[in-house]
Amino acid sequence: MKAVRQQDTKVAIVTYLLALIEPLTLKIERLLLDREFFCVPVIRWLQALNIPFEMPAIIRGKHGGTRQLIRGRRSYKTSYTLNSDKYGSVTFQVWIVCTYKNGKRRAHGREFFIYAVYKVQMSLHLIHDNYRLRFGIESSYRMKNQCRIKTNIKNPTIRFLFVVLSFLIINIWIYLVWHYLSRLKRSSRQVLSHLFTLKQMLEFLRQAVDREYGVACEVCLPSG
Repeated sequence: MKAVRQQDTKVAIVTYLLALIEPLTLKIERLLLDREFFCVPVIRWLQALNIPFEMPAIIRGKHGGTRQLIRGRRSYKTSYTLNSDKYGSVTFQVWIVCTYKNGKRRAHGREFFIYAVYKVQMSLHLIHDNYRLRFGIESSYRMKNQCRIKTNIKNPTIRFLFVVLSFLIINIWIYLVWHYLSRLKRSSRQVLSHLFTLKQMLEFLRQAVDREYGVACEVCLPSG
């Protein structure tokens, strides 16, 4: 995790996070980034590091820009050059995925998704579903809100600490469920998370805090 300050560049943020996992000797198969990182410096930097990545492209322009890539009725691959007055230009591969809504959310017609891709070993038809797995991050944010300490303190360091603690609690819960409440079943693992929910773990923690620090059971008015 990294607290992002106003002066931090997107390249600095990515570099910091990559440096955190470097001691773990993890091999990055694919780096999934949010569309916020769709810019010349980040794409050029990841290409220089030779790290495979995929990220949604920001659709810009009325007729030109990335909007001109939305055409036809089929998914396809092509190359695209992103230009910046400040940072120059960078050329990379884009995969355009065409899907049909088919009445989903009462909508019909075609829908296009554009992804900036570099050295990803995957078929064109799988990349959209693969990137959607990243949306699990949004679920973790909702879970984080269940664990986060509510405060009116304006100190950004303390507020960031509370966010870190909330994610730490979630990770501990996931570890406990995976190692103690799951079992192998044929070629897959059956996770029995319903036996020990996150809400239940938070209740256990609350009870432990109550035992350690006591519980206020009465309110006393000042004398006079």
